Amino acid sequence: MNQEHLSDRIKKLSESATLAMTRKSRQLKEEGKDVINLSIGEPDFNTPESIKDAAIEAINQNITHYPPVSGYNTLRQAVSDKFKKENDLDYAPNQVVVSNGAKQSITNTIMCLVNHGDEVLIPSPYWVSYPEMVKLAGGTPVFIDSGIESDFKVTPEQVKNYITDKTKVFIFSSPCNPSGSVYSKEELKGLAEVLAQKKDLFVISDEIYEHINFNGRHESIAQFNAIKDRVITVNGVSKSFAMTGWRIGYAGAPLFLSNAMNTLQGQYTSGPCSISQMAALKALKSNPATMDEMVEMKKAFTERRNLALNLLNEVPGIKTNVPEGAFYIFPDVSYYYGKSDGKNTIKDGYDLCLYLLEKVFVALVPGAAFGCEKHIRISYATSMHDLTRAINRIKEALSQLR
Repeated sequence: MNQEHLSDRIKKLSESATLAMTRKSRQLKEEGKDVINLSIGEPDFNTPESIKDAAIEAINQNITHYPPVSGYNTLRQAVSDKFKKENDLDYAPNQVVVSNGAKQSITNTIMCLVNHGDEVLIPSPYWVSYPEMVKLAGGTPVFIDSGIESDFKVTPEQVKNYITDKTKVFIFSSPCNPSGSVYSKEELKGLAEVLAQKKDLFVISDEIYEHINFNGRHESIAQFNAIKDRVITVNGVSKSFAMTGWRIGYAGAPLFLSNAMNTLQGQYTSGPCSISQMAALKALKSNPATMDEMVEMKKAFTERRNLALNLLNEVPGIKTNVPEGAFYIFPDVSYYYGKSDGKNTIKDGYDLCLYLLEKVFVALVPGAAFGCEKHIRISYATSMHDLTRAINRIKEALSQLR
């Protein structure tokens, strides 16, 4: 038996580049190498004690049976309240679907909206899974390029030029993974006005990094009347509350779509873990802006971003902008393409990441995985000590390329 027996569907999918680099770094660690992993998108903080206590209490109260497919009503109400209080968005509880992570929330949405041949607009850089999700649904990803000079944000004029009769969905993240870019209210308003012109076009707004925002209030595109009835707002507890392993995400959507997502989810996973839902309920009834652990986490990310930028700006040939959210830097490293240390010739970002991993044991992700060949993604979700060591190693390794 071999791969010829696999479905065409799975053959078309690519492995997540972030997970692939993480796997390679783990292999080297198992060999005893001092690997510093800057490839993974996960807060290096523990879930707050009050949230863990809520999960323990759920176990003790035997909340361990099958939950409703879309999530417990109490949690859906808490999500609805969160949308209203923090984002001024009106999603009733029956418009909320709780899933096994925001990744499933996005996949649910795409699978319920996109038919074969439909086009999905995706600004570059994008999160690695967006195009693969679209392909899984039989749709066609259409990429809208942006660059470091525009802080990796697309303009309304650009988007307008890419809308066709086949366009069904526009998907983006703000704050953005991998660039850390954050759209302002005025920028979102401009996009909303253009997107609203095509009456059957839907918007998926991935807001999972909402609370890791260094420049003030988070803005949601669903706030604008012209488009609000066609926006699916996706969020979760993974990043804001350091709850990646709990696997709880959620989406607010038009009622016809939340009903469809409930049907879909009911056939392939059913509802997310009952205990995780109770932990998420506690998280959403808290405020990450006032929780001591979360305030410290955001402060640490701000300090790490500044440290990483200062260190990277000392490396010849590397270009950076200032990310306003998330915990990534997305530098232009194309200065080193075509260079060699006498043994390795760097053709592209993948070669560069492999060179740095094998030469100085620093794990990064090539920018091609996010739609930007000239770049690499650096996660600063690690200690100041390891961040300093890693970038100093990178600087040393790059100095050997001629």
